[in-house]
Amino acid sequence: MTTSAPPPAGSAAGAPGPSGGPSGGSVTDRLVEANRRYAAGFRDPGMDARPVLRVAVVACMDARLDLHAALGLELGDCHTIRNAGGVVTDDAIRSLTISQRALGTRSVILIHHTGCGLESLTEDFRHELEDEVGQRPPWAVEAFRDVDQDVRQSMQRVRTSPFLPHRDDVRGFVFDVHTGLLREIDPDS
Repeated sequence: MTTSAPPPAGSAAGAPGPSGGPSGGSVTDRLVEANRRYAAGFRDPGMDARPVLRVAVVACMDARLDLHAALGLELGDCHTIRNAGGVVTDDAIRSLTISQRALGTRSVILIHHTGCGLESLTEDFRHELEDEVGQRPPWAVEAFRDVDQDVRQSMQRVRTSPFLPHRDDVRGFVFDVHTGLLREIDPDS
């Protein structure tokens, strides 16, 4: 997860801003048009929904993480589950359970990253939302201060879930957003 920030220096000239920018359309309009161009050349790859590598990746939703490129993955290789922080929540366990029990995955890779926006939030975020909208969210923010420890906690949640039949091959990493390298986290440190 990232906090709001201005577009990075060196962004493509004429790239649309939050409201769609120079083209006058919305970002969604631009994406739908891009899909039309994509679909014009699309050919059904004829693959099954089961990941070829039998792996599920749980990662942060941060826009700086291009997981397929960073891990050398191709279409159909893995299941990708993304949320704010890459945290193993009940919903991530739900997705992993379906991935393993219905679609044959056996390995789980967890990827957090440097400079995560959850490092700058606290559970006060929920209280602020409650003050603003009159209702407290039913979910936890899952903010953290130590990314390595949060990866360990996520690995532990996967390894102890009674719903997951395959808990032996669970590994956790921190992706460095400045170098593109993964650093593996020892679950026992």
